[in-house]
Amino acid sequence: MDNMKNRFFFGVLFLAALLCGCAREPAPAQVAATTLPVYEMTQRLCEGTGVTVTRLVTEDVSCLHDYSLSVRQVKAVESAQVVVISGGGLESFLDGILEGSDTIDASRGIALICPEEEHDHDHDHGHESDPHIWLSPVHAQTMAQNICDGLCRRYPDHAQTMEANLRGLLSDLEDLRQYGQEQLAELSCRELVTFHDGFAYFAQAFDLTILEAIEEESGREASARELIHMIGLVRDHSLPAVFTEKSGSVSAAGIIARETGCAVFDLDMAMAGDSYFDAMYHNIDTIKEALQ
Repeated sequence: MDNMKNRFFFGVLFLAALLCGCAREPAPAQVAATTLPVYEMTQRLCEGTGVTVTRLVTEDVSCLHDYSLSVRQVKAVESAQVVVISGGGLESFLDGILEGSDTIDASRGIALICPEEEHDHDHDHGHESDPHIWLSPVHAQTMAQNICDGLCRRYPDHAQTMEANLRGLLSDLEDLRQYGQEQLAELSCRELVTFHDGFAYFAQAFDLTILEAIEEESGREASARELIHMIGLVRDHSLPAVFTEKSGSVSAAGIIARETGCAVFDLDMAMAGDSYFDAMYHNIDTIKEALQ
């Protein structure tokens, strides 16, 4: 009987311990980074330091024009010691929330591209300047340096480790740049038509020309006038392919392909998913396959 009472007593204690463990919430991350590129860079810089990092935007998105924060994301920002943003106007959804926060702007010192105003095809680019700077490996190196500088100021005890991590990150970004230069050096065509207006820095980095970029968003596809214009471009320049965005619409590109015989390939904005580097290598290999 005593043994049964003991087993019951210890069973109750075990259940209580489990319930207490389930109720205990994990400590909030010390650093919150907005999108995949800045999160991946920040995470690598913090390796071996014990500084914890969380990523705010985890959805499979390629555009943040109309993005809004969830309750979880607001709490992550408010509880973070540091918030790392890509910058360049990308994170307008954080307006009013970052006031008083220790913020690291990864775009500091990078010359932003302004969309060309002479192309008016019934759409609005939505930004005064193009914020997709991470699609250039050179700009990504500057972003990594900016993030490292900010983290070292905030966590001086870990500065030596972070600077060592930075050297490895910059080396990987340089390898990416060299790979792109080598793979895209001998293309038979260097002109692109894209269905997202965010690839200007990628084109700039690898000496490519974007003839036209149509911004297709949810509920808004290319107009008949835009389609006629794009079909004319593909024919006039004998383009072998047009490029959609990985998570974007493909209907207009399909129409152009049927009318002109060109192929359709997808590019990745490297804003979502699991790996910035995988997305960038995918883009380089895709361009080579499509335009070699």
